[in-house]
Amino acid sequence: MKIGVWVLLLPISLGLACADSDLRPTNGRAIAPMEYDGIFADFIASDTPGCAFAVSHAGEIIEARAYGSANLEHDIPNTPETIFEPGSVSKQFTAAATVLLALDGEISLDDNIRDYLPEIPGYGEVIRVRDLLNHTSGLRDWGSIAGIGGWPRTTRIHTHTHMLDIASRQRALNYPPRQYYSYTNTGYNLQAVLIERVTGQTFEEFSQERIFQPLGMSKTQWRNDFNEIVPDRAVAYRNNGDGSWNQLMPFENVHGNGGLLTTVGDLLKFTHNLDTGAEVGGTEFVAQMHQQGVLRSGREIDYASGLRIGEYKGVREVQHSGSTAGYRGHLTRFPEQGIAVSVMCNAASANASNLAHSVADLYLENTVDVTALPIAGVELSSDKLRSFTGRYRNTRSNTALEIGLSDDILILQESNFEMGGPAAVPLTPVSETQLEAAALGATIEFENTSPGERASATYTIDGDTVWLEPVDSFAPTDAELASYVGKYHSDEAEVTYTIEVRDGALAILDRYDRGQTLSPIYPDAFSARAEIVMTGALGTITFRRDDSGQVDGLSVSQSRVWNLRFEKQ
Repeated sequence: MKIGVWVLLLPISLGLACADSDLRPTNGRAIAPMEYDGIFADFIASDTPGCAFAVSHAGEIIEARAYGSANLEHDIPNTPETIFEPGSVSKQFTAAATVLLALDGEISLDDNIRDYLPEIPGYGEVIRVRDLLNHTSGLRDWGSIAGIGGWPRTTRIHTHTHMLDIASRQRALNYPPRQYYSYTNTGYNLQAVLIERVTGQTFEEFSQERIFQPLGMSKTQWRNDFNEIVPDRAVAYRNNGDGSWNQLMPFENVHGNGGLLTTVGDLLKFTHNLDTGAEVGGTEFVAQMHQQGVLRSGREIDYASGLRIGEYKGVREVQHSGSTAGYRGHLTRFPEQGIAVSVMCNAASANASNLAHSVADLYLENTVDVTALPIAGVELSSDKLRSFTGRYRNTRSNTALEIGLSDDILILQESNFEMGGPAAVPLTPVSETQLEAAALGATIEFENTSPGERASATYTIDGDTVWLEPVDSFAPTDAELASYVGKYHSDEAEVTYTIEVRDGALAILDRYDRGQTLSPIYPDAFSARAEIVMTGALGTITFRRDDSGQVDGLSVSQSRVWNLRFEKQ
């Protein structure tokens, strides 16, 4: 096996700081190359795709390395100057453009988006530009709708025209603006369109003039034409599970939600400006970029203009992760320590967030105890643990969770119901009524109930709390299965699905006869788990009944689309 590691030397003549010991942890310990190599061990071979990373202190790059191959067909290595896509890390750049436009006085962040985007229905509510920044608009995710319609992202060439078409035909929001936080790419694509309409420039032109060029980001641009030849760009790949790789490129022209082409070094130039505003925007820009969203309830969320603001092991952190096709990215900054880390990969199997935090640990060890503290659990009886098990309906979206028990360990399932499957995470009891899912940063709090009675619960993740209602398992009879059979159409997704009974189970088929088995999860609700198209399952399907009890429609719910209605034909 050939080893592929590329190290960027940092000479003073390039205007970059050398990796001096005073920029290392204050205990004076130098970081050995093998420590980085260990973090990126899965991508160190030259015959696999890999990653690049860079570290800065006070805005000066002090380390930059790369691993693996940028192009497997031509045996080209990744380097710190390789161009990748960091996925949703791109959102902070779009937000920055919107904030700059507001500081120019061209728009207000409190303007109604329909002042600039009249195609978007009114819904009887005012969606503000600020809501697009903070994912509090309630707008459904256009890519999820496209997937429900049979064309998920990466399967056709989506453009902003497609995005606007999908967004404009939605008859409902997921929720009233600012009632909840819910991640949606739609808001960030709409910002790109808004900026073009207000300025008369392309989003690329505005970004180059106001952000990229002033910051010296010479290798950064938007992927607004996927056909364009981009020198030094890594090809993105996914692992086939047998040691081989396939290309997985983002063949689409939508951008603003993602679609940034950049290097790990250029990312660090931008994030340093978010600390200072010295080159772009000034202190007012910095303050606005870090202003966290506020819901109608008055609760402040952790999201602010494409940035997640919180703590990592007790240290204040500003970060965002991202994925597009086979690319992965993470950009994190620790303002009080002056440390920033950027990681980008061209392997879909890479967890860029974990890699970035592992690198950050090496630099934070002088200020924090970087040993992750385990959750302080409590010991509960087997009967008490068993009382938590069962299925629960998210009363907001109708999606389901399942809590199982395996060897006295509680397991949370979010998307399927085969214990130990890929969506399973352990739950730790921290009290008689509260469970923690450390891997998700989630908490489940149960109501007190009488012995033998299943309790409702609240589920809190990313600062958002939803109500969970216990539901019974469902084993439909042949007659019940037959009642669901028929054709169902959605104008909003522009698709008709056929429900049939096949081999004693329900199946849902699209116009191309691509099928997906429906597994019952609670009465009138099914989980679509098999792949109907290239990228994932359809979601939770809930059948609706009229006053006489006859099935007259269904609704599809996913994490970014709630209760999309289909009418029975």
